Amino acid sequence: MDAFRSIEWTEGKLRLLDQRQLPTETTYRDYISYIDVASAIRSMVVRGAPAIGVTAAFGLALGGQQSEASTLAAFLDDLQIAGEHLIAARPTAVNLSWAVAHLLALAADAAAEKTAAFEGLDESVTAVSEREAIALIKETLLIEAQALYQADIEICKQLGMHAQALIPDVANVIHHCNTGALAAVDYGTAIGIIRVAHEQGKQIHAFLDETRPRLQGASLSAYEMQAFGIPHTVIVDGASGYVMRTRKIDACFVGCDRVAANGDVANKIGTYNLAVVARAHSVPFYVACPTSTLDMMLASGGEIEIEERAATEITHVKGQQITPDGTPVFNPAFDITPAEYVSAIITERGIIYPPYKENLAKLMG
Repeated sequence: MDAFRSIEWTEGKLRLLDQRQLPTETTYRDYISYIDVASAIRSMVVRGAPAIGVTAAFGLALGGQQSEASTLAAFLDDLQIAGEHLIAARPTAVNLSWAVAHLLALAADAAAEKTAAFEGLDESVTAVSEREAIALIKETLLIEAQALYQADIEICKQLGMHAQALIPDVANVIHHCNTGALAAVDYGTAIGIIRVAHEQGKQIHAFLDETRPRLQGASLSAYEMQAFGIPHTVIVDGASGYVMRTRKIDACFVGCDRVAANGDVANKIGTYNLAVVARAHSVPFYVACPTSTLDMMLASGGEIEIEERAATEITHVKGQQITPDGTPVFNPAFDITPAEYVSAIITERGIIYPPYKENLAKLMG
């Protein structure tokens, strides 16, 4: 398995690169049940909105394979239960719910088509036909999960190519969290943009926010940059303003976990701070956003559910307690960056500029 493929389907199992162990250890874990896949998403074995979406698709395919239902109605019920369990693992990232809903709709349509074909058949024939239909739908779900896997690679490459219009031949950029190959199937979103620029021969240097509290920037983004030979410097989250003031920063690039119809962006906690500081220093703030991460059903970021995670992520670092016993903690995993702070949204279909409400509607129309 490629060290930069965080997801792989092999020998009837889903194999995930355990990102909690990076950069010091490379560990792969195999999964054969949707419950364990949901646990892997929740515990951040796999992370990054695109990667979570593809992982959830394979998780639902596993849920289908686990089902012992003998009727289409019971099979769809089993899939619905699996889908709800997977969505609950991390509710903020829309790619997860999008992938699950996509596969559930595919299964429901196939079941409806088969049910219509069974009309007029006697019960014994129908029973055999339903079992055959269930087997076919199970296979279809796995094929579709694999198609989403391949599509993510192409989407990230296209997104990265579109973004090159925003990057000069010599550039210093700031990046928050991890949005690279480890956060997708390959290339990634915002780091994918930086990687494409480097591959095109641009002299690009990335300042990487360490990204508290889980340090994805310091551990994962730096790991990828080093592997690909991209010049980079890790900074603490609070240093971005000083870096913008003392270095020539050409742009900030971040990914996203959900974007509302008005352009409000939900992303890793600290993104909002970075956007505000970028505005104060007249630095463009760009959001890399596959169209699957756009949630046109939500009018604004105020409707996005923000996941809160365990207090130990803040009170402990690498298992070592750093706060007094009983210290109160507030640990939102994400924040909302208002659309007014976003210079452009980069998708696989092109670059979208304000006004976002109108232009995102046109893009998705």
